[in-house]
Amino acid sequence: MPPSLISLSLLAQLPIPGMESGPEKPASSVDPNYFELLERNSHIVYPALAVVVLGLITVAILQASKAQDMDGAVKAEFKKLIVDELRRYPAGLETPALATATGLDRSKLVRLLDQMQQDGVLISHTTTQRQTVWRVKGVGGRAY
Repeated sequence: MPPSLISLSLLAQLPIPGMESGPEKPASSVDPNYFELLERNSHIVYPALAVVVLGLITVAILQASKAQDMDGAVKAEFKKLIVDELRRYPAGLETPALATATGLDRSKLVRLLDQMQQDGVLISHTTTQRQTVWRVKGVGGRAY
């Protein structure tokens, strides 16, 4: 091959300034190696991802339950307030009225009332209107 043809063929292989070699990829194309990596290791990646998600859910549930609990001093103060309020009404108070009187959220109040009933401090009964009436044990009318 004459040297001029060799230099001409080499010159043809050089990139022309301003023009890229090969077809252009669309802007939205994603590296296929990433998907190949996921496909080859899906037996590891997806179970690990599931474990991480379950761990995060567990941590969130534990944090939420701790946030709803009151510390011992606050519980004791509210229990004293509940007993004082129930002693003012020997016939007992319904849960909504007791929640209004103590200023406690109903769910926290019911949790405290149940604890106090298990401890033997309070007794309760349900009316025909499906309202629970709470009263101090030994105070008021007949036992239910």
